[in-house]
Amino acid sequence: MPSPTQRALALVPARLRPLLLRHRRLVKFLLVGGTCFLLTTAVNFGLKLTVLHAKPVAALTVATVIATVVSYVLNRQWSFRTNGRHREAVLFFVVSGVAILVNDAPLAFSRYVLDLREPDVSAFTQEVADFLSGMIVGTLLAMVFRYWAMKRWVFRTEPAPAAGARPRPQRERV
Repeated sequence: MPSPTQRALALVPARLRPLLLRHRRLVKFLLVGGTCFLLTTAVNFGLKLTVLHAKPVAALTVATVIATVVSYVLNRQWSFRTNGRHREAVLFFVVSGVAILVNDAPLAFSRYVLDLREPDVSAFTQEVADFLSGMIVGTLLAMVFRYWAMKRWVFRTEPAPAAGARPRPQRERV
């Protein structure tokens, strides 16, 4: 029985398959990111319409933290499968914490520097500015940062030993 990835690839035009296969890690990362973007959007608007109406940056931060946990599970199990490292989760959440600040910065700038908030602008303009600055610009900036940082520090793959090379002995942990 074919895997979900194989079934999805079968739906893609044949001329695009080699490109997707060559960049499969990026494609998986983007699919996880798209799923988490939808989750972040739903939670963000849910919070803004209820308990955090007056605190849009806090609503976006809470929504992003929830999506970050989901992102870790999905990226760990699917996008960046590795043999596992003890510090991986800590590094993931440190990188994600920085990415949350990157994600929040455009919204905070829009709201508190450009003053795109009521009563200076209409409620509709405020919501459009919030969505564009927080969910679009912030998410794009954070996505680029996360992908680079995850590849560089979190889900690193160790190069395979050369043929005939002796494996390095493991150091004992104290």
